[in-house]
Amino acid sequence: MAKLEKDGHRVIMWRTSDGVRLQARSGRDVTAAWGHLALAGHHLPAGTVLDGEAVITTQDGQISFEAAQARAASSPTRARRLAALRPAHYIAFDALQLPSGDTGPRPYTERRAALLNLLAELPANTPIQAVSATTDRDTALTWYTTLHDQGVEGIVAKRTTSPYRASRAGAWLKICHADTIDATVAGFTGTARQPRALAVRLPDGRVALSQRLATALASRIAPHLVPQSGRAYTQGGDAYTPVSGEIVVEAVAGTTRHAVVTVVRLR
Repeated sequence: MAKLEKDGHRVIMWRTSDGVRLQARSGRDVTAAWGHLALAGHHLPAGTVLDGEAVITTQDGQISFEAAQARAASSPTRARRLAALRPAHYIAFDALQLPSGDTGPRPYTERRAALLNLLAELPANTPIQAVSATTDRDTALTWYTTLHDQGVEGIVAKRTTSPYRASRAGAWLKICHADTIDATVAGFTGTARQPRALAVRLPDGRVALSQRLATALASRIAPHLVPQSGRAYTQGGDAYTPVSGEIVVEAVAGTTRHAVVTVVRLR
């Protein structure tokens, strides 16, 4: 089965008996940044956990990754103001849990059907929507070739029999217009509170310095940086402050030929 790959902010939505909590992939609570989506989540039955993305569209209908990143990094007050100007949608990829119990081990086709049934019970004007998906190859190829200009990053091909996995782990394949890689953060330049660039370890073992981080992206990464003492150096001789722990970022693969990396998001 193929589904559209939106270009937004990955968020887990938890509907508990007490309310709704939104959590980024890193584990950080982002409920305040996406308060209007949390409010919509109150229509879900308690015991529901969804995996999806918060997306924002511009006035011309394009999906804006930059707008989603800026919203995620906003203070609660600014996030409310931005939401009033340009509301977000929550595009649900998967149902991880239902009131009846954990759905993660069930095949994707069953989880998809459960997700559609669940969302069908929400109010007609809800911003919570299921991601578009198809088992028809020609339809998937049409999506891939025609929707890029609207901000759709690509498509994801997933085995219909696979259980839920947060990582690719061989069960699904991401097919993007711009090839990306996952890279481990080895360190940073600038300060831990305001990193200017990242030193990342590429799949071939090289450590390379990224291009300058966008302000919104730097603010998202900063809380995860735990600096170590001393200095380290990339293969190109660039100095950086090493970090402890495992931080993974997504980078545009096409920029790694000359050991220069463009980091696009925190994984």
